[in-house]
Amino acid sequence: MNNNMELPVYWTLLRNGGWNMHIAATNEGLCFVGSLNQAYEELADWVEARFTGRVLHRDDQKLQPYADELIEYLQGTRTSFSAAFDFPGTPFQRSVWAALCSIPYGQTQSYSDIAAKIQRPSAVRAVGAAIGANPVLIAVPCHRVIGKGGALTGYRGGLEMKTKLLRLEQSGQQA
Repeated sequence: MNNNMELPVYWTLLRNGGWNMHIAATNEGLCFVGSLNQAYEELADWVEARFTGRVLHRDDQKLQPYADELIEYLQGTRTSFSAAFDFPGTPFQRSVWAALCSIPYGQTQSYSDIAAKIQRPSAVRAVGAAIGANPVLIAVPCHRVIGKGGALTGYRGGLEMKTKLLRLEQSGQQA
């Protein structure tokens, strides 16, 4: 039986235009898309917390299919992702993340909308926490969730990144 130390988490630095972000995947799928212009430590800390004992291994070629989809999105030519995901989460978190993936490109929904969608209307705060724990920014589109009345609310990638992503989707142009 394999020990965790033998199972790498592959990573690369995606660079496209003004976008620089670390991405990572296991053999099972994309597991992390980092914040805009954040240090490698953001990725290393996340892997250590979620995939304890696994080794980070840079492999630009292995990550290229994931990078290609993200670049197509950032260039305004992709509206959804086909990549497999591999991210640890509770059943509740995974239900929230699945609900995020059902928000149509260019549209937004509130935290209350997501809570209602997963049939947990009183769990708005827990929905917010699950959204904040989303490890795969952009591909699992937590940037499409806004506060009541259209207010931009917290985002792991920062409000500047969230604003850029929403503008990209609403204009249909390159980020």
